[in-house]
Amino acid sequence: MPRENITDLLAFVTVANERSFTRAAARLGVSPSALSHTIRRFEERLGLRVLARTTRSVSLTEAGERLLNAVGPRLSEIDAELEALTELRDKPAGTIRLSAGEHAVRTVIWPRLDPFVAEYPDIKLEVNVDNGLTDIVAGRYDAGVRLGEQVAKDMIAVRIGPDWRMAVVATPGYFTGRPPLKSPHDLTGHSCINLRLISFGGFYAWEFERRGQRINVRVEGQLAFNSSVPILDACLGGHGLACIPEDMARPHIAAGRLRQVLKDWMPLFVGYHLYYPSRRQPSPAFSLLVEALRYRK
Repeated sequence: MPRENITDLLAFVTVANERSFTRAAARLGVSPSALSHTIRRFEERLGLRVLARTTRSVSLTEAGERLLNAVGPRLSEIDAELEALTELRDKPAGTIRLSAGEHAVRTVIWPRLDPFVAEYPDIKLEVNVDNGLTDIVAGRYDAGVRLGEQVAKDMIAVRIGPDWRMAVVATPGYFTGRPPLKSPHDLTGHSCINLRLISFGGFYAWEFERRGQRINVRVEGQLAFNSSVPILDACLGGHGLACIPEDMARPHIAAGRLRQVLKDWMPLFVGYHLYYPSRRQPSPAFSLLVEALRYRK
């Protein structure tokens, strides 16, 4: 295969995954104008448009979608094989790209990466913090992190964290003069801070369960964020009820800054799992990372 085809395919896949010439150019270490020229030349040789460009966005054409589905996984396999060659070095080395949500990074991943990066200075780690359900194959990530129940069956999954719960909380002052919360149905009379789900575009439906009864409640309120950190800040400011991971709320509950309600309605979620394609040949560096993140009771 001519060298320019390899270069052009890599450029195309990077732009397709990033949906941005600016971000793709930064990843490839070239200028956006040079990258745009590469794609135009590639399309001219193909005689097809693979990317649809506007002043604000980049999307795939039908031909581009077909090409990405065919080429993207193969480039990932090539990357994996090249990474596997590092086993011939004296020290494990290589770059590992992970996609994980903010809560997983803060509570599970970084506490274990902190000593890991010190022990293995030749292993480079790139962690993309994304609260959506990222397609790690299309995004050319080595692995992703999700709750155990969200991992696809065709992936290898390794538990990296314990089971955990959410907590519905608000400041003590918020409850003054408001109706009591005895069941999830009572939330309709309260101001709640919503979480926007990036992958689905809608708001997170607060999940409850007791004695086998499951209830999902679509809450209403003045504020919405796509991250739990500003939700906690708004909650501490007295702006409404929040449903956040219990470990985030626990120190504020202990200090009296927040009060928890509906505690006996909160379901237990299966802990975070690291997952990656079953066809991936793990490099020595990746295997070391998996063992460093593996959950041990």
